[in-house]
Amino acid sequence: MNLISRRLLCLIAIFALCASAFAAGAENGRRKIIFDQDAFGPAGSNLQAILLLLQAPDVELLGITVTSGDGWRDENVAHTLRLLEIAKRPEIPVVPGAVHPLVNSKLRTERWEGLYGKLYYKGAWTEKWPANVVKRTPYHGPDVVPPLLEGEPKLQPSSESAANFLIRKVREFPHQVTILAAGPLTNVALAARLDPSFASLSAGLVFMGGSFNPTPANNEFANEYIHNPRLEFNMRWDAEAASLTLKEPWPAITQIPVDPTTKTFFTRELIDRVAAGKAPFASYIGKFAQSFPMWDELAVAVWLEPTLVTRRASVLVDVDTAFDANYGTTLSWPMGGGPGLGERTVDVIEEVDVPRFEEFVVNLLTR
Repeated sequence: MNLISRRLLCLIAIFALCASAFAAGAENGRRKIIFDQDAFGPAGSNLQAILLLLQAPDVELLGITVTSGDGWRDENVAHTLRLLEIAKRPEIPVVPGAVHPLVNSKLRTERWEGLYGKLYYKGAWTEKWPANVVKRTPYHGPDVVPPLLEGEPKLQPSSESAANFLIRKVREFPHQVTILAAGPLTNVALAARLDPSFASLSAGLVFMGGSFNPTPANNEFANEYIHNPRLEFNMRWDAEAASLTLKEPWPAITQIPVDPTTKTFFTRELIDRVAAGKAPFASYIGKFAQSFPMWDELAVAVWLEPTLVTRRASVLVDVDTAFDANYGTTLSWPMGGGPGLGERTVDVIEEVDVPRFEEFVVNLLTR
């Protein structure tokens, strides 16, 4: 081999190393996240929030951990797998988690209702739905996965448990992985109990849930909180998990409660705009999307684009676990005013720029 050939090979090797380093650097520059979700579908706020993360160019979605909540875990897993097929993102792991809350149950909820009155919304335990408000399969137990309207998935879920996946990824990328939870916090609480360093090794927790003083909206969904403004489904489904999770040593906690979502609504106009977009799931949204408040989309959008927030507050937050009339309600205190039982400082999102938020969602989903 002559001198010119050797130099050419060296230049090729250097170029390959630089290209590899550039690619690695670009990959490391993407924000890492695990989305913990009660991913009931098709479409709806739960799955549309997943699509926002899939569409964000600067985000590395490490996986979707699934729990029960709005629907049962196995049905939620199936909806998520089918969504990823339609979105042409089959590489994203879907990891099954908790089927039942840590302590709460259908029987306990019915006993509570007998003592303190009927709940408007009970997620997977809701047996009768208000007419013309929600389209979903008839009530069924956790072992049943009804035929999916959007078609059956061919993708398979991970064989790993959600709690182990959460721990493994946070340890693989210490202080880099945000845990974004938009459903009940059962999976997150289990991970924290299995590994005491889990929370502190993360980049922080962002969660959708709880309520403080929401302004009642002019739609049926306001009935969940209109008479009980501090009662919100995600926290009530597994109040014990929520309380445990909020006391963990997270580097930071951001809460998107019901309050700022009451001014949002996925109108038919917004649905039609997304359906006319270029994304592979456009027709899926056009066919299956329903008009809900944009609960989970707002949680994702706030993390993706913090400048959407127009008002926030730092408060101490917990969730009531006493089996009384306030079970599952949001507890809060000003800084320095809590009972000192491990409550943590939470960055509570109180208001957002709604028109800008809606445009942000539509623009991302129509890419």
